[in-house]
Amino acid sequence: MKHHKYLIVGGGMAADSAVHGIRKIDQNGAIAMICEERHPPYDRPPLTKALWKGSPYESIWRNEHGLNVAIHLGKKIVALDAKKKMATDDVGNTYTYEKLLLATGGRPRRFPDFNSNIIYFRTADDYRKLRELSERGLDFIVIGGGFIGSETAAALAMNNKRVTMVFPENGLGSRVYPAPLVEFLNSYYREKGITLHTTETVKSVRTEGNKTIVTTGNGTELSGDGIVAGLGIQPNIELAAEAGLKVDNGVVVDALLRTSDQDIYAAGDVANFYNAFLDKPMRVEHEDNANTMGEMAGRNMAGESNAYLHLPFFYSDLFDLGYEAVGELDSSLDVVEDWKEPFRKGVIYYLREGRVRGVLLWNTWGQVAAATELIAEKAVHTSDTLMGRISD
Repeated sequence: MKHHKYLIVGGGMAADSAVHGIRKIDQNGAIAMICEERHPPYDRPPLTKALWKGSPYESIWRNEHGLNVAIHLGKKIVALDAKKKMATDDVGNTYTYEKLLLATGGRPRRFPDFNSNIIYFRTADDYRKLRELSERGLDFIVIGGGFIGSETAAALAMNNKRVTMVFPENGLGSRVYPAPLVEFLNSYYREKGITLHTTETVKSVRTEGNKTIVTTGNGTELSGDGIVAGLGIQPNIELAAEAGLKVDNGVVVDALLRTSDQDIYAAGDVANFYNAFLDKPMRVEHEDNANTMGEMAGRNMAGESNAYLHLPFFYSDLFDLGYEAVGELDSSLDVVEDWKEPFRKGVIYYLREGRVRGVLLWNTWGQVAAATELIAEKAVHTSDTLMGRISD
């Protein structure tokens, strides 16, 4: 049995940020990180962005220097006894702790009955598998028209692959973007050579020789050298639930990022926290939240008492278009579009009962702080008061 002052369950961006947070307060307390992946912590966004634009694979690794952490790769904590402050991994090792962090992230949603050849894109190994396939194949099918699907399709197309997308919505990002922007993106992707099968489901997936065949709901057969699916993730809450912690769309945490057990914290994709800006509980699956929340959880584990009052932002690259966004982006909200150049540069505001809930900064850079301040005001706005409010 190994004892550590701090035990980190998970090895992603939130886990790594927590270690840095602990070390800013406590330089000497023993830390162990139990990581299910066989890689040390790395940045996830480059897997669908920079690595396809020429950045070296080695650039994803995060800096471990001087942090004095015992990292156990390829191990998974499968049992947590909160009363005994003891965790057990999948090969029977036990660890005791004073403070524990659940940074267990999420796992990709999968088709329950389909071919194992599908890459449910999330990890560095998924990237390497897709990159290897792309070096010898030409035709790729991307299932899903959301965040991961749209980025992966663009990445493959920019590397001269023939890409076909299949998704049930009427357009790319239709749950997030207003309808005119969705229509533009559909056309824009088609101009880039991507074939879109919108309002379409996947009926079956099978292998024939070196090809994988996707049959859509209407019977169309699509042949690919590689199949990628971006269907969203499910938070890994099982360990927390079995330990008796409160779970509800993630592991529920208080303002200090503590779970219902005051010595167990949670951060990153798995943590459900109350956001004061939007006056609602949230679970956020983006880099900024993982980094900021992870560090604050680590600092609090080491003795500070910082309330997590951050409103996370996120960003995306789609060919030569890109954006930063903050707050609640939901196409069902009231929308005010302020375009400098239609669909190429502008700001989109998302409102509920006149109050700004989210801001999409489309090819508009350096304005995340201004967008956050606007949401924090909680003032009532109209299209007249918002036009020209934010610009770069």
